[in-house]
Amino acid sequence: MELLFYCLGGLGMFLFSMKSMSEGLQALAGDKLRDILEKGTKTPIRGILTGTLVTGLIQSSAATTVLAIGLVNARLMSLRQAIGVIMGANIGTTVTAYLIGFKLSDYALPIVFVGAFLLFFFKKERFTNLGQVILGFGLLFYGMDVMGQGLKPLAEFPQFTQLMLSVENNAFLGIVVGAVLTAAIQSSSAMIGIMQELAYQGVMSYTQVVPMLFGSNIGTTVTALLAGLGTTVNAKRTSIVNLMFNMIGTLIFLPLFVCGIFPWWVETVSNLLPGAGWEAMNVKMQIAQTHGMFNITNTLLFIPFVGVLDRIVCKLIPDQVDDRDLMLQPKYLEKRLLGNMPMALSNASREMLHMGRMAAEALEYAVDYYFLHGDNDKEEALRRENIVDILEQAITQYVIDATYGHDVNHTLSQRSHMILQAVGDLERVGDHAENLVELTDYCRENKIKMSDEANKKLSEMMHLVEKALVDSLTSLRNNNVELAKKVIEQDDIIDSMENELRKGHITRLNAGACSAAAGAVYLDILSNLERIGDHAVNLAQAVLEDQVKAKA
Repeated sequence: MELLFYCLGGLGMFLFSMKSMSEGLQALAGDKLRDILEKGTKTPIRGILTGTLVTGLIQSSAATTVLAIGLVNARLMSLRQAIGVIMGANIGTTVTAYLIGFKLSDYALPIVFVGAFLLFFFKKERFTNLGQVILGFGLLFYGMDVMGQGLKPLAEFPQFTQLMLSVENNAFLGIVVGAVLTAAIQSSSAMIGIMQELAYQGVMSYTQVVPMLFGSNIGTTVTALLAGLGTTVNAKRTSIVNLMFNMIGTLIFLPLFVCGIFPWWVETVSNLLPGAGWEAMNVKMQIAQTHGMFNITNTLLFIPFVGVLDRIVCKLIPDQVDDRDLMLQPKYLEKRLLGNMPMALSNASREMLHMGRMAAEALEYAVDYYFLHGDNDKEEALRRENIVDILEQAITQYVIDATYGHDVNHTLSQRSHMILQAVGDLERVGDHAENLVELTDYCRENKIKMSDEANKKLSEMMHLVEKALVDSLTSLRNNNVELAKKVIEQDDIIDSMENELRKGHITRLNAGACSAAAGAVYLDILSNLERIGDHAVNLAQAVLEDQVKAKA
């Protein structure tokens, strides 16, 4: 029983350390992680390098793949781009195996102390995140050492010995065992770490480990498959590509392993690399090298066939006819990214800008409806106002979910506050656009007509307000301080024009040039336009405030 506790406790520390390292590294990377994934995937080669880099940083191929699925689902990455990332993720996950191969367990406890010291005795977020990474790094090796003490007696159990003999005689069985166990513990790194420790303790041989190593690459795809449920078509395709890539690779390399070609290839390459060569490696490093060579070689084989994979998976999961109601759904609020707060808030910002476009279009259609009286303009204006309302609720809830229960730092707190304020302003813009539609309907139903002079002045003011709103959204998207200042200057012009038009209305009313009913509608339109201008100013001021806080 004591040995079981050692085994389970060591495994628990290993899994916790992987999670701690991943979260710490993601926190350190912040928005850069998303930027790397988005900008570094324009070609398959760059996608592979990016996937390798990101996975090497966050120490989890499953996490990278889930992030890729989330970005595809949020329409921030194409399927072809994601294929490259997935290939690279399989290479990046070998970093953990190489780290274990160095056998740093003798230094685990001092590393744990350094990490804990940074985590608990420093207040700056950068140091605490770094401490979390170092603490996880130390616990990884200590957990492996503890787990080894629990795994060593397995050699004395006849059932386990018989299973290993079966695996050695039937490589396919080894693949199945490796896949099932990896799927159960949800970590290929943990599974490979266990096999490295078993081999180091003499419980398993190298030939018994390799088929299970192949299987672990298949088993780790379960996380991505689960992440693909309930997503867009392309996101589902991404999760399937991950499974196909690892399964086809296993089918290629299994016969090569059985006939001895693959072990010869790994040994030959290892002897060509700088160092003492294959024979001088400990068995942990040999397994790590085999794992790395499998994923690198498999990726090199698949690079010319990225387009083929794309076409195959598109046939397996065909496109669905998009309904117009899909417009009502958020585009970027990927729930699978809520665990990564910087990335989640970045997605919320994107959705906020999408909401801004809908609000601006609602205003544009409302203005066209006023002058042209087209029923389609009315329908589109109200449709977009409805989308704005839906997005306002969705973004607000998403930001709350992203920050709830988390220790939110000052920067992220400011960003979440800015997003919530901005979506509130945009929702009001949508309401004012709806008001313009209703006022136009009132004029049509009651046969109220404005004078040519009144309509000319309204057209000028409407143009200014539309421009102010578009400019404020542009400044928000690009963090353009100069454009934000121009929006604020434009608001002074809008306010001055409103006062001028109100005075002109009174003059026309006294002269009998317009009716009292037309005058009431006219004043309501002016009021709505002026309020839209105020909301545009609020958006611009958010840009200026963010700039000031960034310099503080």
